[in-house]
Amino acid sequence: MARGPRRTKAVLTIDVLVESGLWKKARGVRPAIRRAVAKAAATLSTPRAELAIVLTDDSAIRLLNRAWRGIDAATNVLSFPAPRVSAETALIGDIVLAYETIAQEARDEKKPFAHHVAHLVVHGFLHLLGYDHERRKDAQAMERTERNILRRLAIPDPYRS
Repeated sequence: MARGPRRTKAVLTIDVLVESGLWKKARGVRPAIRRAVAKAAATLSTPRAELAIVLTDDSAIRLLNRAWRGIDAATNVLSFPAPRVSAETALIGDIVLAYETIAQEARDEKKPFAHHVAHLVVHGFLHLLGYDHERRKDAQAMERTERNILRRLAIPDPYRS
């Protein structure tokens, strides 16, 4: 009996690691993170992806930011792409989120905490896939992609004033 082409099953593995107790205050964040990554992967036709989302605090992310980017300050999100992505591995990297910075930004911008987290997870995921915002043209493409994904999650445009 002849068979058609084999289809590779889409596999999305998301490990959410909580490294700071501050995240216990944020109810519903894990499902929001998983939905955001799943929607980003589906929108961008990422057939296989394995990544870790690390929920930490400002002091931990500050150390990472200093070590990896030479910036001695806390930030909201850092992405660490896997050194080598191949057909054999689905590992694309890690996304690290800092609670205090994200909570302050959400308050300052008067937006729901879970929406801001979802936006930053999508932003970090795009970095893992090679997107960046160093040049204006690249930033516009990345923001357009973020807006598209967030719209599918029913999250308002974070770039609109």
